Amino acid sequence: MKKIPFNKPALIGNELRYIQDAVTSGKISGDGSYTKKCQELIENKFNTGKVLLTTSCTAAMEMAAILFNIQPGDEVILPSYTFVSTASAFILRGAKPVFIDIREDTLNMDERLIENNITDKTRAIIPVHYAGVGCEMETILDIARSRNLWILEDAAQGITSRYQNQHLGTIGDLGAFSFHETKNVICGEGGALLVNNEQLRERAEIIWEKGTNRKKFFRGEVDKYTWIDLGSSYLISDVLAAYLYAQLENLEKIQNKRRQIYEYFNLTLQELEEKGKVRLPIIPENCRSNYHLFYMLLPDQRRRDMLISQLRTAGVHAVFHYVPLHTSPMGKKFGYQLGDLPISEDLSGRLIRLPIFYDLTLREAKFICSRVKKFLL
Repeated sequence: MKKIPFNKPALIGNELRYIQDAVTSGKISGDGSYTKKCQELIENKFNTGKVLLTTSCTAAMEMAAILFNIQPGDEVILPSYTFVSTASAFILRGAKPVFIDIREDTLNMDERLIENNITDKTRAIIPVHYAGVGCEMETILDIARSRNLWILEDAAQGITSRYQNQHLGTIGDLGAFSFHETKNVICGEGGALLVNNEQLRERAEIIWEKGTNRKKFFRGEVDKYTWIDLGSSYLISDVLAAYLYAQLENLEKIQNKRRQIYEYFNLTLQELEEKGKVRLPIIPENCRSNYHLFYMLLPDQRRRDMLISQLRTAGVHAVFHYVPLHTSPMGKKFGYQLGDLPISEDLSGRLIRLPIFYDLTLREAKFICSRVKKFLL
């Protein structure tokens, strides 16, 4: 058996042809024809408002922090169990991250803990849809509306997933997608900001264009463009957008393949869960997953680490996920310490992610499961 990587980028359709077309068109910088095609496709597919392709999901969240007018001393509420960008996007504007613990079932932020962490400095709530499974957005929306708080959905892992039949990323004021090579739909590095709140749409376009009204100029709405607001160079190259467009065209094909792999893992490894050896992912009835990742929770960190080591010896690259941000050196600078968020600390130490990507074969999936069972049974 050859080595099985944790992830492998795939060519699904016309990626190379579209890249060639973008190059020969004479425009490969930002806001080109493929950028516009991707934005329009996402807007129509997910029934959202304005979509702006960005250089990364991180960039999209940095735009959100500017749009929310985050100032030094403001606070934002978010889970500690997330990628660093969720916090850093707001820390760059001077905000203090207020980390809360996660739920044991979905590993999403525990919405029951939000209210007690709101102060007069709180400006936004950042739900992170872990593994493409939606947070309890109905409760989060109610809290935000009653307290006049912004919501940015970190839907980096959530494209095509739904909460109560609404696409993740389209529910809050803003949503952020990732098209990093480890995601379902990819272009190497890339992201998108979904601007669902109409009040933010005009300014979002300005921030996206380095703080200028350049888009208005090209539409003939002003006779010249100039610098009028904060902003940066958040536009994605049209070469990357060309790759992404080919992936978006094959969205259903990609999702069906990931579902098949996920369901094979889930069915084959149920025996381990029944014997108390692992806990498999939980998807609430009001959520629909996009099968972004497949994880297992082992009884303790020692066995988790041993399984990762055994799999690597067998040629399977499995990984753990986030070290909770509040336990990191940066987290400690904000006054946090080990023991503050016990569920995040416990689950992160017991979690293992198995390889799942478009080109993973059934033979490889069977081999992975056989190695897992061999160690745990």
